[in-house]
Amino acid sequence: MDRALRQFLAIADAGSITAAARMLNVTQPTLTVNMQRLETDLGLPLLKRTAEGMRLTSYGETLCENVRMMQRIYDNALINLKEQSERSEEGIALACGDTWWTLFIRDVVRNYRADHPTAPVRVNIADQIQSMEQLLSGDISLFVSYRFDGLRASTGARFIPLSQSPPGYFARPGHPLLDRPRTRKEIFDYPRAYPATPENRYRAFINEAERLETIASAFVASRFAFASNSLTACIDYVTDTDAVLHFTKLLSPEIRRRGLLEITQAEAPASKTMGIYLLADRAADPRIADLIDRIKAAAEGVLPAISIQ
Repeated sequence: MDRALRQFLAIADAGSITAAARMLNVTQPTLTVNMQRLETDLGLPLLKRTAEGMRLTSYGETLCENVRMMQRIYDNALINLKEQSERSEEGIALACGDTWWTLFIRDVVRNYRADHPTAPVRVNIADQIQSMEQLLSGDISLFVSYRFDGLRASTGARFIPLSQSPPGYFARPGHPLLDRPRTRKEIFDYPRAYPATPENRYRAFINEAERLETIASAFVASRFAFASNSLTACIDYVTDTDAVLHFTKLLSPEIRRRGLLEITQAEAPASKTMGIYLLADRAADPRIADLIDRIKAAAEGVLPAISIQ
């Protein structure tokens, strides 16, 4: 709205040019000159000085009423334009597993929503394979997961490492393995529960020469007793049996909260690298770059720093 009209409203509200000048952070002479110019442009007296201060003339009252209406229309127009602009944003679409959602992706979404209250946000809770399929099909912009061993270059996916995730082993209270530190052999002698499922689709992303060393092949060959894409189902199974839950140590507090205890390892665990996957040809997209920066910042607060090899 016109600056002179905004200044006129400020004088009407404040009751004096001096008070209005302070409120608007302008000098009193500047405000006086602007009001004289406004009266000249309209050809009508708008203000009069009285013993009680500056008062509006009848013309000033009429102008003030209409300017207030103009101000409301202008303010509403700005609000509508802002909402329209935010609705036009593409928002974000990503995938991750339960672990990463619990540890830091939830905070990423919360902060993004605070900055873009009307932009759409979609988060798919999915395993590594489902996430890669969604990335390659264009359903999501990126996903957070463990690194694929031997990923085919033809996928066009780029990996940004964030941290290393050490393996953890969890059992019900009273389990025989809880009395002292245990070797991996001792732990692996017990039935295993995995929050994942073996999928032959994994092979579509992996170099054939490295297939036998992939996570999928190792999983198929392992002696698992129970597998589910639900961590809750795995915890329920382990709670009622002598099986051991194989999962990341990073979620130890949450798993303990849900009733299982961590088995102390006698050997240093071999960590797995986790990070962000995105399509290499979209890395320069400003929205994706911003999302990556947000994920990195959130991860730094909760994940161990990645070691430089």
